[in-house]
Amino acid sequence: PSFGFLFDIDGVLVRGKTPIPAAKTAFQKLVNSQGQFLVPVVFVTNAGNCLRQEKADQLSQLLGVPISQDQVMMSHSPLRMFKRYHEKCVLVSGQGPLLDIAQDLGFCQPITIETLREKHPLLDVVDHDRRPNVLVSEYSCFKILSVVLFGEPVRWETNLQLIIDVLLTSGYPGNPYHRENYPHIPVLACNMDLMWVAEAQSPRFGHGTFMVCLENIYKKITGKDLKYEALMGKPSQVTYQYAEHLLRAQAAGRRWGQPIHTLYAVGGSASLSQDSEIDNSWENELASAAAAHCRSILVCTGVYNPHTEVPLDSRESITETVFHGHRDFRFDPGLVEPDHIVQDVDAAVDLVFQLENFAP
Repeated sequence: PSFGFLFDIDGVLVRGKTPIPAAKTAFQKLVNSQGQFLVPVVFVTNAGNCLRQEKADQLSQLLGVPISQDQVMMSHSPLRMFKRYHEKCVLVSGQGPLLDIAQDLGFCQPITIETLREKHPLLDVVDHDRRPNVLVSEYSCFKILSVVLFGEPVRWETNLQLIIDVLLTSGYPGNPYHRENYPHIPVLACNMDLMWVAEAQSPRFGHGTFMVCLENIYKKITGKDLKYEALMGKPSQVTYQYAEHLLRAQAAGRRWGQPIHTLYAVGGSASLSQDSEIDNSWENELASAAAAHCRSILVCTGVYNPHTEVPLDSRESITETVFHGHRDFRFDPGLVEPDHIVQDVDAAVDLVFQLENFAP
């Protein structure tokens, strides 16, 4: 094969924990009788609350085909390339086994919000029942050098408060705010999805909604924009380049000599143009990833509403509901408009086989 698949998961293969019926049918077409994939396949999810192996096991069970962790791209997977942060003390925000995830990615000194809260019990006071009963003298034996946002947390007020504390004290929460310390310490964020699709009839808040809260609180207090050192997860450029890197590794592992010319992103758009101030130092590591085409195939089982029009004037994107992207991504109707729209993932696989004249 001279092409590969990048599959979204939520709204394409599953809704919450419920498989979409067309998914099993589609994947029977993608494997041979021994269960080996006939084309390179990577699952690209903006989830960030588990390890790749756990997600691979879930997908194997849901789809009825064996899937390895090397085929799974979590929103945080590209953090493996940000090695200059791996030795530093980083604050991690999200839910799930955060320390295991961070350490698996290469971080040596991750600290959770919960640990920070224990070190500084006077900082988290929104919930009256969690306030300390006695005054505790605060101390801190470490400096936080960066913040990593893995995904939406459970207690938003706690995470918002403590992350703001870290940013406004240059990594020494508990100290007085110093608003002149700008730009603040580096922030790396995974998964910018404003909303996502589960079993409910309408979309649910995603990590992007939490980020909107954090950005606006920071701006309200300081009058300045919160800056990101890196944004990853769909639809960022680094995510699709890293996914392509994984596709090529699969093809090499199977000793398929044909170069990968076309990527088919099923369920989402191709990457969007990112703010030029974002750090792109990871690009050298992925220099070999350069597919000629990346085509998007939108399915009607997820967030997408076939009755919503794409605004022709990009200036309208501020008020149009069609563009829910992060503020640091430039709106381009040409990138939001998919190359193909089909009913479901099974129809997407049939379409690609037809376009590629590929007969399994």
